[in-house]
Amino acid sequence: MKVLLTGFQPFGGETVNPSYEAVKLVPDTVAGAEIIKAELPVVFGAVIEEIEKLIESCNPDIILCAGQAGGRASMSVERVGINCDDSDIPDNAGFKPDGAPIAKDGPAAYFSDLPVKAMVANMKKQGVPAEISNTAGTYVCNHLLYGCLHLLAAKHPGRRAGFIHVPYTPEQVLEKRNVASMPLELIAKGLEAAVEAAVT
Repeated sequence: MKVLLTGFQPFGGETVNPSYEAVKLVPDTVAGAEIIKAELPVVFGAVIEEIEKLIESCNPDIILCAGQAGGRASMSVERVGINCDDSDIPDNAGFKPDGAPIAKDGPAAYFSDLPVKAMVANMKKQGVPAEISNTAGTYVCNHLLYGCLHLLAAKHPGRRAGFIHVPYTPEQVLEKRNVASMPLELIAKGLEAAVEAAVT
């Protein structure tokens, strides 16, 4: 079995993105599954093109993507992606959508077909604060979750996909007042536990 595990490039003025930094720390094999790691651009549209290239080249059984959600105190396993791009800040290409659909011919939402409750339970079992989230926002993270599930439904049936939001790391909040964070090693441990539950 193969798992494509992705994180994002830095965005929004940050110099690092804990999602990809944590992905790099996850073992290359989890629960017998080969882990393929990739960094994705924080760019609407282009991120879907990149994930499609990776799916076609790597042929994964599971796609698990991670992204930064600054301010959240727990790792958030997303349940649903919605068909909407809307943002207060531009992506890394300078684009700032205003409520446009991701796929004009797509449904209003897609639910992740990964075992979100089992993933959260295994993360907590490993001592990682985790929760199910029912909103992935409307920025590039949600764009990726919805877009990936739409892509699988149209072209790659039989594969499963999901998304996890991760907090800032302590280094990112040194100049931010009263903002939650999580050590990078703990985020990586949570990703590994989530992959283990998804595989088994």
